[in-house]
Amino acid sequence: MITKLIPRKVFFTSGVGLHSEKLESFEVSLRDAGIEKFNLVTVSSILPPNCEIVTKEEGLKELSPGEVVFCVMSRISSNEPGKTLSTSVGCALPRDISKHGYISEYHAYEENAQDVGEHAKKLAGSMYSTWTNEAPLKTFSIPRSSSVQESGDWMTVISAAVFII
Repeated sequence: MITKLIPRKVFFTSGVGLHSEKLESFEVSLRDAGIEKFNLVTVSSILPPNCEIVTKEEGLKELSPGEVVFCVMSRISSNEPGKTLSTSVGCALPRDISKHGYISEYHAYEENAQDVGEHAKKLAGSMYSTWTNEAPLKTFSIPRSSSVQESGDWMTVISAAVFII
């Protein structure tokens, strides 16, 4: 029997990781975001119809270590001292919850969290509006920003929308 994998819930999170190895800086950013225990599969930008937005704490209670978990993730890494790294996911909520919304991901060097957050909101809203020919009910974003330390260690910054099936 084939079951449709349509998420029932979603939560939003972000994290920053620092380590001498690039891969481990990503792992540390996942730990900071609270999603390191899962096998993450990145997906594109659709917020499913009737998908409930829950807190990170509520969402994590429904997931198990090792579980395959779908997410929309913005990710950026660098080891260039002083470089600012910023990520955001933006969300456009539909006016009718029986229809889908949009989630965008955006990352940039040398932009602050507020600017990437606004950009991600604008992207999500634009994707929604071009589909419906109307403004979304609401847009919001989960931005995160940090600057690489002078040590030259790798830094990874992530923002994610994490789905619960």
